[in-house]
Amino acid sequence: MMRLIILGPPGAGKGTQASRIAEHFGIPAISTGDIFRANIKNETELGQQVKEILASGGYVSDEITNAIVKDRLGQDDCARGFLLDGYPRTLAQVEALDAMLAGRGAALDRVLELRVDDDVVVGRLLGRAEVEGRADDTEEVIRERMAIYHRETRPLSDTYRERGLLVEVDGDGEVEAVTERITSALA
Repeated sequence: MMRLIILGPPGAGKGTQASRIAEHFGIPAISTGDIFRANIKNETELGQQVKEILASGGYVSDEITNAIVKDRLGQDDCARGFLLDGYPRTLAQVEALDAMLAGRGAALDRVLELRVDDDVVVGRLLGRAEVEGRADDTEEVIRERMAIYHRETRPLSDTYRERGLLVEVDGDGEVEAVTERITSALA
């Protein structure tokens, strides 16, 4: 049983590492970004709302995101644990997640934070935008997302540090090396 969150700025390698960690612990990796992108691709009502928000570099509202996460955590494959990637992003979402878990008699085990220098992240995201054709990853939008991350999401690190749950890992370097640092830190 392992209930985890992975934090880090956009482009820190959360998605790559989340799938590896989830496989290691035999739990689902739940990416709110992937859920949003699937809705955009399928042109759902949620997808249209999310597309407009992401195009401007903003974050999807807590109300929408909390509802999606609550629904996902209620699915059978989350009974043994989960890894959340991209949620929570605000202190209000932390409180919502606490309430969701408390309602199930559960709590988080660890919060992993990948630390990567901003310039490294911008370079990674610009490269990913070219390879994957992500229209939402222009340099202007990336820098706005970084500013929002530092302003709104970074305080989550302090909250989880105060609770004794935060594990910080250097997210720079080869994928395998970062994975080894993470598994060692979570052991």
